[in-house]
Amino acid sequence: MSAAFRIGVDLGGTKIEAAAIDREGRVHARRRVATPAGDYDGTIAAIAGLVQEIEAELDAGLTVGIGIPGTAIPGTGLIKNANSTWLIGRPLGRDLETALHRPVRLANDANCFALSEASDGAAAGYGNVFGVILGTGVGGGVVIGGRIVTGANGIAGEWGHNPLPWPQAKELPGPACYCGRNGCIETFLSGPGLARDHRRHGGDAMTGEQIVAAAEAGDPTGRATLDRYAERLARALAHLINILDPDAIVLGGGLSGIKSLYAEVPRYWGRFIFSDTVLTKLLPPKHGDSSGVRGAAWLWQPDEIP
Repeated sequence: MSAAFRIGVDLGGTKIEAAAIDREGRVHARRRVATPAGDYDGTIAAIAGLVQEIEAELDAGLTVGIGIPGTAIPGTGLIKNANSTWLIGRPLGRDLETALHRPVRLANDANCFALSEASDGAAAGYGNVFGVILGTGVGGGVVIGGRIVTGANGIAGEWGHNPLPWPQAKELPGPACYCGRNGCIETFLSGPGLARDHRRHGGDAMTGEQIVAAAEAGDPTGRATLDRYAERLARALAHLINILDPDAIVLGGGLSGIKSLYAEVPRYWGRFIFSDTVLTKLLPPKHGDSSGVRGAAWLWQPDEIP
């Protein structure tokens, strides 16, 4: 294997992207294909094809890391919690190793985001990093000392399915969540959750982007929606800080583009954090949508490459 480059693959619900990255994080080759939705064998073949094309271009055999929706169950390697449902219960890692004739490493896509931003992104140089995904769903990843923390059950960082902390009476019992519970953080802080809250308080049916635009244009209903969102995000992150106490938190996903969050959330979270001073940094992402493939590539460190 060549230690000069590493291949990262981002397996998404609509596209599969692969890229070869050098030691300094520069991208030297990139490929993308549509995901064969519902076709497990087709997904394996598509990933193998992308890897083979990149290796042919660079004339090198490379390590492969793959960011996936869901996670591999420790002990069995079977996939769980994937919104790409055709992966659930399948030994994806083993089947990819067979197709590629080498070891591969898998990690949850939120973990890949966190690793990317901790390695050479917004949180480079920080020892304890939490990466947040605020999009259609809400997830996260923990990176300590440059390594992903997966946990005994493979669910470290899955803060979106904890209840919104310090709930107000009007927030109870909370919206129903697909996980079967009510009031999960995801139901408040996801893109659909933001849109639902806006409608509930008298706003028109709008996307998150439209709500942000309306607020920036001076619409009071939109502004109030974003204020509620920032305060809830502050509570949710304060709860996390009380447990993990990270040096930096990096926001990712579509809602990470709400610029006001980076000033408003730290203004709120001090009320809930069990410390007189709060040194945790709240940061926008450096790599954005590219963090999936970059973090997957960083699953292999140079001293681990066979």
